Amino acid sequence: QVQLVESGGDSVQSGGSLRLSCETPGFTFSSFGMSWVRQAPGKGLEWVSGINSGGAITRYADSVKGRFTVSRDNAKNTLYLQMNSLKPEDTAVYSCSKSRAKGSGTPGPWMAEYDARGQGTQVTVSA
Repeated sequence: QVQLVESGGDSVQSGGSLRLSCETPGFTFSSFGMSWVRQAPGKGLEWVSGINSGGAITRYADSVKGRFTVSRDNAKNTLYLQMNSLKPEDTAVYSCSKSRAKGSGTPGPWMAEYDARGQGTQVTVSA
């Protein structure tokens, strides 16, 4: 059974940094592209970043480009999101999502690409 378990969320001040983790028991992590998505209060899901199965290719939403870095450790079955220069508008619940299809493609902002998402971890950025 696919499980996605996020951790690392916290409350920080504007300009601060956080590192999120997503542990992924239950499937062959190294075979799938992964993404981070977020949901701010009262808003819909927003794709943040994607990484291909091998970890060599990454994509970012314009809103986080240059501040966030996605990575993965396939030996540890874990996905990461390093978030620097945080802004109040980054406040949201952050979740990791698993691509529906196996392969080396880098997933993007189309939610239909994914077939599993974790419960999320709360990130709150104060001004």
